[in-house]
Amino acid sequence: MRSHSAAPPAPGAFVTGTDTDVGKTLVSAILVKAWQADYWKPYQTGVADACSDTDTVAALLGPGGHTLHPPACILQAPLAPWAAARLEGVALNAADLRLPRTQAPLVVEGAGGLYVPIDERHMMLDLAARLGLPLVLVTRSTLGTINHTLLSLQALAARQLPVMGVIMNGPLSPGNRKALEHFGHTRILAEIPPLPRVDAAAIARMAAGIPPLASILPSPPPCRSQPDGITKNYTSAHPLPAQGFSNHKSI
Repeated sequence: MRSHSAAPPAPGAFVTGTDTDVGKTLVSAILVKAWQADYWKPYQTGVADACSDTDTVAALLGPGGHTLHPPACILQAPLAPWAAARLEGVALNAADLRLPRTQAPLVVEGAGGLYVPIDERHMMLDLAARLGLPLVLVTRSTLGTINHTLLSLQALAARQLPVMGVIMNGPLSPGNRKALEHFGHTRILAEIPPLPRVDAAAIARMAAGIPPLASILPSPPPCRSQPDGITKNYTSAHPLPAQGFSNHKSI
């Protein structure tokens, strides 16, 4: 497993989702393009059946000078890191993971949802807390998203982790959007409708609708001690007008 040198958290985001295959990699590519950021997926599984998400992001971005940091661990089976590592006899410890050094904003893509296990003690939620980046939650726009999204937001709130907003992926659903904003007390950063073609041009078009990173970063109040060595306790930034992609198509 690759280990990165310790580095203070750079501005950026931890991209998580309500489920697997919900669109985190697509959203990560859009955010990297919008914020001229670096990309990092620390735990990559499933390369026996498909190309890595890092390769997918590289293809979606096209040429342009973005830095894509290599994963800390690459595993073959399309399973949670904890399960895939056990099959290969690999010992994982999320407590050893450090952010890569970068001068640019950093977009970190998680694996699956918040309660995907990484090792015997840590879930993806624990990794997000340890890395100290505010979160972007990717969710489906279709039936069932209200329950799944509110549960994920509740899990983040229970750990006092900062959420920059939600990105809805799928056919536009004004009703579900309104419900998530109202009951989740969150902003919808973007809605990504289905794309007939997913390529660098589409990513660039959608990135143009993303709010500037500085405008949505949460503001840190004075720190106080948290369990598991976590000291950050961010509150949300002032609400912003939600941005959408109603003139674009996506998946």
